[in-house]
Amino acid sequence: MKRYILPAFAALMLSGCGASKTGNAKDAPFVWEGANMYFMLTDRFANGDKTNDVTLGRTKETGVLRGFEGGDIRGIIQKIDEGYFNDLGINAIWFTPVVEQIHDATNEGTGNTYGFHGYWAKDWTQLDPNFGTKKDLAELVDKAHKRGIRIVLDGVINHTGPVTGKDAAWPSDWVRTSPECKYNNYENTTACTLVKNLPDVKTESDAEVALPQFLADKWKKEGRYEQEVKELDAFFTRTGYPRAPKYYIIKWLTDYIEDYGVDGYRADTVKHLGEDVWTEFAKQCEYAFGQWKKNNPKKVLDGNSFFTVGEVYNYGIS
Repeated sequence: MKRYILPAFAALMLSGCGASKTGNAKDAPFVWEGANMYFMLTDRFANGDKTNDVTLGRTKETGVLRGFEGGDIRGIIQKIDEGYFNDLGINAIWFTPVVEQIHDATNEGTGNTYGFHGYWAKDWTQLDPNFGTKKDLAELVDKAHKRGIRIVLDGVINHTGPVTGKDAAWPSDWVRTSPECKYNNYENTTACTLVKNLPDVKTESDAEVALPQFLADKWKKEGRYEQEVKELDAFFTRTGYPRAPKYYIIKWLTDYIEDYGVDGYRADTVKHLGEDVWTEFAKQCEYAFGQWKKNNPKKVLDGNSFFTVGEVYNYGIS
């Protein structure tokens, strides 16, 4: 397994630097240490499907650039088809989370804001309709792979989206809403909320918790409750993990590996979770990647292990 913790500045430099086009991306063996990675904010990259620009009743007036602007998975697919990334010498794409976001807007002091950035999860098991469908994601991964491009998703385990009039609070045994992080010792960097309105998942806890009722009700309404529960039962039986919040989310995130063959995960807010969380996440990522390879032998690109990366702000930079 390839795992890296990089300074944020270096990670951004890597994603923003142009690469010389020296030939087809498939000419040389791919190694993550030499990847030319393109990072994008999904909503701000390319609009490939104007029919999903407004979904889930997201019609409130927002602050400047605080709403959805139309970028989606189909926009990324179009750019892959055009050869845009190959022309730049890109062989890996990392884009911001596309899981289902909170449905309502919230005001953080800059006007109403929707979860256009992807970091306000409501349901990790579903994609947000503003970004596209699971069918779109499957097509994106397949088309990228055919052009020698790996796909890196963005994994958020640390927090849920804010509570709003349309978005229920997660149970108190799942999240905390205080204290706010002070960043002067380990505990008040990990067991705390980043900001006041962002519920912090109790990732340090191994106490078993029930599935949130609002999520169970949502799945029943969507006609997939039994299947989701069946998969959760299978996951916890296989791993032996307690049904603690972090393990639910690890299961939900690694499903995208086993189902679609994504090649890597960028770990969000990496310093705000204990090392054990990332250790177990990486372990289950590798397992899921192995299962996908086993189930899709003709689609396997190479023998590389699953890739994970995270960054720590200001580390070693003055």
